[in-house]
Amino acid sequence: MKKFFSVEDVVNVYDLIKEAIYLKNNPYNFKYKNKTIGLVFFNPSLRTRISCQKAAFNLGCHTWILDLHKDSWKIEMSDGGIMKTTQEHLKEAISVMSMYCDILAVRTFPNLVNRDYDYNEVIFKKILNYSRVPVVNMESATLHPLQSLADIITIAEFTSFFKKTCKVVLSWAPHVKPLPHSVANSFSQWISKIKEVDFIITCPEGYNLSNKFSDGIGVRTIHNQNKAFENADFIYAKNWSSYSNYGKIICNGNDWMITKKKMKITNKAKFMHCLPVRRNVVVEDSVLDSKSSIVLEQSKNRIYSSQIIFKKIIESLS
Repeated sequence: MKKFFSVEDVVNVYDLIKEAIYLKNNPYNFKYKNKTIGLVFFNPSLRTRISCQKAAFNLGCHTWILDLHKDSWKIEMSDGGIMKTTQEHLKEAISVMSMYCDILAVRTFPNLVNRDYDYNEVIFKKILNYSRVPVVNMESATLHPLQSLADIITIAEFTSFFKKTCKVVLSWAPHVKPLPHSVANSFSQWISKIKEVDFIITCPEGYNLSNKFSDGIGVRTIHNQNKAFENADFIYAKNWSSYSNYGKIICNGNDWMITKKKMKITNKAKFMHCLPVRRNVVVEDSVLDSKSSIVLEQSKNRIYSSQIIFKKIIESLS
């Protein structure tokens, strides 16, 4: 593996999941001397930052961490401008940082203003171009593949590695501010690779994901949440802003909150969320604190989704 931007960089998703679960059970079996992983954050992080750092430690690697809003010169992202208010261009910054590590892991964020700019992944493509070492996507404008790999690992564990078919529902849920599409897009992209899964997206009118991550890969989208929940084995709640009316909140959708009553429609479904989650906005306490909630298992698997990707890339360097 020469880079990790999306599931399309994975040869076989099933094999990757198996290897990740093996690493989870044997986290210190592989050690790589004198390797450094750089972690660069253009926006705040809790799980991504710590899980990637822990994954690197498990592999015997060193890490350095850079928060570009606190620890660096102000970075110029655009090309061809006169830099009177910024001190360093992305080109030099990424080039230099990549010389200080063996793997460069980067987290960016969408502007949620210009859809074409975000969906063309302008910033991340520049990072891939400027870096002199393999790049790992810790979240981009449209994708969050390490989160999605952790989600798939979690579902695999709770289905004895897909030994039976299951129904997975990705449900839009309300939020107080516009959020990116990256988790929803990426989860849809990854889960579509698992043939044993009946996958449905449910959301209000006007919140359909980009065709690239829904209809274009054969994913059903329905706008009746209760209907979608019928006989579901997993409910994955996540908010995202409108794609068609890009970056906007077009309805408050409070009736889309995940409740104990709605979970009773399911087939005793497990509740999933990538965290952080706003209690009693996205989901009721009674669901989040119930035995059906597996959000902490998802978070733990963030270590091993990162670890298997780092391992694959380090092995490709030799």
